[in-house]
Amino acid sequence: MSSHNDHQRGLLITAIGGLTLTVDIPLIRLADGEAWTILLLRTGTTFVATLVIWAIWRSLSAKAPQLIPGWSGLIVAALYGLGSIAFITGVYNTSTANLVFILAFTTMFAALLSWLFLKERPQPLTVAALTLMIAGVVMIVGDSVGTGHLFGDLMALCSAFMIAAAITISRASGKDMGFTALIGVVLPLAIAALMVSKVGFHVNAPWWIVFNGAVIMPISFFCLANGPKYISGPDVAMFYLLETVLAPVWVWMIFAETPSRNSLIGGTILIVTLIGHSLWQLHEGRKRRATLAVSHPA
Repeated sequence: MSSHNDHQRGLLITAIGGLTLTVDIPLIRLADGEAWTILLLRTGTTFVATLVIWAIWRSLSAKAPQLIPGWSGLIVAALYGLGSIAFITGVYNTSTANLVFILAFTTMFAALLSWLFLKERPQPLTVAALTLMIAGVVMIVGDSVGTGHLFGDLMALCSAFMIAAAITISRASGKDMGFTALIGVVLPLAIAALMVSKVGFHVNAPWWIVFNGAVIMPISFFCLANGPKYISGPDVAMFYLLETVLAPVWVWMIFAETPSRNSLIGGTILIVTLIGHSLWQLHEGRKRRATLAVSHPA
């Protein structure tokens, strides 16, 4: 029963994190600033909010999680930091639709890494889903050749890989990495501060990115980074699909930005494959729990 409750808790936590994350890109776009300035404000406010929340938690409870739990925590923090740099770079160098469609590949990167390093061998259907998703990503990236979006697409792919690697290491360690993902902003914060000192501070609506860094980032990344304690890496990565589906909708509603035909086709392949794979995983999970209930009655 405890294991079942942990799984339900993990699903709820990661769902909250994934849903909150869907407004990240629209808020970045609304701030209307230069990339390094946006990265500085986003990571700076996240870092300050994280330290304040952790200090309050620590004063109220002796069981407050560590900011960086050991060497594994340090590696996870570095991966989230590198992923943040790649993500912001992608925001400014490709369309929102391309960015979030490619970020949906996080779940399959997580499945591959879990297979290679955690010996969680994927089912044949997962391998088939991975093949379809590769085809979808190739279609999106191929459509960007010659349009100036290719570099941004590759940065989105790098960001997806970094997040998947961080999720996998978090899962392997079994440690609470909720604050670690947020402390990971130190690396991009330092680089952004250096770059802004050279190119200057440029942002037209800073309140949007301050709200993003101080509220949206702590909630979303704390929840998503805690997910691997309760559910598998690929399952956690699935909740990034919420951003894939909803972020282009928010951007279309606010900025009237519509994706290209090939991007829509490739994105549809990714989304349909992920939804189908998720439903299959839920069905298999129910079957396993039913089998265990029959073989080990209370």
